[in-house]
Amino acid sequence: MNISKAKEQVKSAVRAYLTKDDLGNYEIPVDKQRPLLLIGPPGIGKTAIMEQISSELGIGLITYSMTHHTRQSAIGLPFISRKTFGGREYDVTEYTMSEIIASVYELMEETGVREGILFLDEINCVSETLSPLMLQFLQYKVFGGHRIPDGWIIVTAGNPPEYNESAREFDVVTLDRLKKINVEPDFEAWRQYALQAGVHPAVMSFLGSRRDRFYSVETTVSGRTIVTPRGWEDLSKMLILYDRNGLEADEDLIVQYLQNENIAREFSVYLDLYRKYRTQYPVDEMLSGNLTEEMKERIASAGFDEVYTLIGLLLGSADADIRACMEDRRLLESVRSCIKQYAASDRALPPVRSLEMIIRDIESRRSDGLRARSVTKEEGNRLLRTAGILYDIAAKISDRQSYEDNFDIIRDDYAMRVSQHNKKAAAAGSKLENLFRVAEECWGDGKEMLLILTELTADPESVSFISTYGCEAYYRHNKTLLLSERDIEIAEEIRELDI
Repeated sequence: MNISKAKEQVKSAVRAYLTKDDLGNYEIPVDKQRPLLLIGPPGIGKTAIMEQISSELGIGLITYSMTHHTRQSAIGLPFISRKTFGGREYDVTEYTMSEIIASVYELMEETGVREGILFLDEINCVSETLSPLMLQFLQYKVFGGHRIPDGWIIVTAGNPPEYNESAREFDVVTLDRLKKINVEPDFEAWRQYALQAGVHPAVMSFLGSRRDRFYSVETTVSGRTIVTPRGWEDLSKMLILYDRNGLEADEDLIVQYLQNENIAREFSVYLDLYRKYRTQYPVDEMLSGNLTEEMKERIASAGFDEVYTLIGLLLGSADADIRACMEDRRLLESVRSCIKQYAASDRALPPVRSLEMIIRDIESRRSDGLRARSVTKEEGNRLLRTAGILYDIAAKISDRQSYEDNFDIIRDDYAMRVSQHNKKAAAAGSKLENLFRVAEECWGDGKEMLLILTELTADPESVSFISTYGCEAYYRHNKTLLLSERDIEIAEEIRELDI
């Protein structure tokens, strides 16, 4: 299965394992909760989905790469203790708490998070001395006599032996105690994630037309080459920072991430074209409604690669405004929630004190959530911005005024921010409508329009924006597309009936 389906399998299993009965006991006893095992090629996002699941479920996450552990670091160090059995004292070997187990307890103590995922990567690459102990751990959740706390689910991952010389197959006894999930690279599944993650438009448009370059592991006379989703995403982050700092990424940089010279060279050539078209096409001006006849003539005579890249540039520009608008909306929703909390606060406290308590709670949730990884970086940034807005509001209110008078000040501040947001939404909506206007005047309802509709529909942020603020052109063309597709289906059905 692809990584998206694997994520849902893991997430559903974790939710099931954390389900409790009326007495507060886990429905499936801890020793019957089979650890999950993800087996798949390197770099396809196994660790990334753990971070997504923990934040979506609001639980903790501890990650370890098992190749870094020896027997001692995994199970703890032995020591001699004295114990009495039947009236006689004996020397007994015990173990200090394992670093892995201790890290779970430390996280619980520091953040108050009581449930989570213990993710052990490269589980099938452990040393031979540690391998026998893994069976005991996977079955009984015990390392060196110390058990992981109830409520912590074990998820493991590994690479097939053909990708990692140190990896080996699990024996039947071990596999019989695991929930095994085989994961394969899949561009469509990754594309959904990449759209939400804001992967560089050049990467998205390149892979959109060259999907066979998405994942590649080859053994050549010069050694092994590898191109993975992780490599593309990491390269994307660097490209974004290079753009921001006025730096120019070249093939020497690209091959550091895409460790296949042919693919790196091919993307480098495409990136040069992307930069060229970004300079030659005034995308922001076109999306402001200014499309000249000269520009339309150039677009009409452009080849496939140029048109495909232009569409990527247009979508990228519109997408940037849409994402900024939707994040601004989520920020306002966060602030609104805090304002409602303030309105319901204890009137025995001074008004400013009540607001400061709410701010401190937000800051604590942010720091604890980031530490436990139950909060994503984006959510953490939103909480930080929320606290910043509340600090600004706190400076405007006074303990000398009543809660009601202060609330009027807070409400006016919030209304001002909503008004500013509505202007951003209107600007983003206008840009989106103009995107369709460009497509209509240059390509009509051809395959280019289909591509634009497909990309917008595949992006959750775009769909959310359109459903919230509307886009008449999107609905109109999407309806035409659906009708056209139905006409084709009817024609095919008639041909099959031989009428």
